Amino acid sequence: MLRPHPVSASLVFKSFFFVLRISIAWLLAVFLVAGVWSNLPLLGRVDWPITIAGMITMALVIAGAISHLDRVRLIAGHTDKTALANRQRRQVEIPFEAGEAFDMIDAAIRELPRIQQVESARDSLQVRAKVGRPQTYGEHPLGRWNPLLWFGIPRNQILATVTPSHDTGSVTLICEPESPAWSDWFLVDDGTNFENAEAITRAISRRVAERRRGEQAAATQTATEKELTVAKLSLLHAQVEPHFLYNTLASAQLLTRSDPARAEEMLGHLIQYLRHSLPRTQDELSTLGAELERALAYLEILKIRMGPRLSVQTDVPENLRATPLPSMMLQTLVENAIKHGLEPRTGGGNVWIRARRNEGVVAITVADDGEGFNTKTSGTGIGLKNVRERLRLVYGAQGSLAVVANFPAGVAATITVPADFEQERRHG
Repeated sequence: MLRPHPVSASLVFKSFFFVLRISIAWLLAVFLVAGVWSNLPLLGRVDWPITIAGMITMALVIAGAISHLDRVRLIAGHTDKTALANRQRRQVEIPFEAGEAFDMIDAAIRELPRIQQVESARDSLQVRAKVGRPQTYGEHPLGRWNPLLWFGIPRNQILATVTPSHDTGSVTLICEPESPAWSDWFLVDDGTNFENAEAITRAISRRVAERRRGEQAAATQTATEKELTVAKLSLLHAQVEPHFLYNTLASAQLLTRSDPARAEEMLGHLIQYLRHSLPRTQDELSTLGAELERALAYLEILKIRMGPRLSVQTDVPENLRATPLPSMMLQTLVENAIKHGLEPRTGGGNVWIRARRNEGVVAITVADDGEGFNTKTSGTGIGLKNVRERLRLVYGAQGSLAVVANFPAGVAATITVPADFEQERRHG
């Protein structure tokens, strides 16, 4: 069974004092008017009109004060001095820089019902506005004859000022009647300024919470995209590895019957190749030096298979071998040069591997003097497609792959990557 919340003696005393204060102010005003009335010629001899008017005025004033008291208790849940006051002040700390805090407070004020004459000054970080006061209980008793409407303006005003502080904005919010402070002794606002102050504070809290949720969602999305990127890179990598391993092991198996020494040499190069193919952590890139050793191990295996038909030349400076590079990328270009350029030719040919640094980028070129852009040997293009996709996933717009005709014959494929990518990633 629900029981009413007990009313404390302190609460009763504060409520009584509030009604008494307004009643005394109006009573003094009534006495003043009665004194002026009594000094009027002829009219001053008749006391009953001013007596009746005074009694009606006091009755309406007390009724209005009690109505204000009950409405504030209904809205705020308590009737202390701060809640009962016509003029409300709030200090709101917004955890964003002053410009964003200003935008939030400006938007919160503009969303208030009956908002009028909003003036925003972004340079001074101030917002001023007028707010129409609702007729909370419909038309006031006696209409314009109600003493609570005799003076003062039945409208509220708002002043919000943002004070910058490091990366936050401190908002001073003032909600008050559009009438002088002395009128508070005679008039009540029916808790409308308390409502406005609380509504603006809630709106700011909601906007801050939405912003935080958006940041958390963005962080979650970024983490998810990173996981998807890693998975996609692993899939692209896995598409390159299997068929080379199959071909090499099949060739070694055949050589064990006809030429065991060459089979042993081939397996030694395969071990060297696999040593550079050990799995890395998700964020760890390989290096140009490691990828070059892998590619050379691959080419040594191919030399055993192709014999004098294959010639390899490398020109990669030592100072560029530490350049970060996604694994298997150089291997893919070398394999394309062999498979689509030299193997179809009876006389074989040459493969060149070269690296140069220029204006903050490193260009790594694999060229051959084979068949060139021959439709019969061009293949499906999945290898080059994978290289481009991996460059995009790792470097974005900073990485590229260019494939052009080599002179006088063959194809030249050039990977371009940022020279200081690893440092930028660590500091970024």
